[in-house]
Amino acid sequence: MMEREEHLEWAKKRALEYLDAGDTQNAFSSMVSDMKKHPELAGHGGLMIGAGMLFVPGWVSNPNELRHWITGFR
Repeated sequence: MMEREEHLEWAKKRALEYLDAGDTQNAFSSMVSDMKKHPELAGHGGLMIGAGMLFVPGWVSNPNELRHWITGFR
C-alpha cells in the first residue's frame, strides 16, 4: 500500500488527467474513488465538502472550481 502522501498525489494526478481532457464528471468520480481506497484518506473532510457541492448547480461541470477542489486536498 502506498503511503498517505504518495496515494494523495496519485489520486490528484489521475483526477487532473480527466479534468485536462475535459471530462469533469470522471475527474470528480476518480478523485472520490481513489481517496476512498486509502484508509487514511477515506474519511477526509474534503470528500464531504465535494459531496455537498454536488447540490450547487453547475459546480462539477465548472473546470476551475473542480481543479481548485482537487488540488486543495492536503
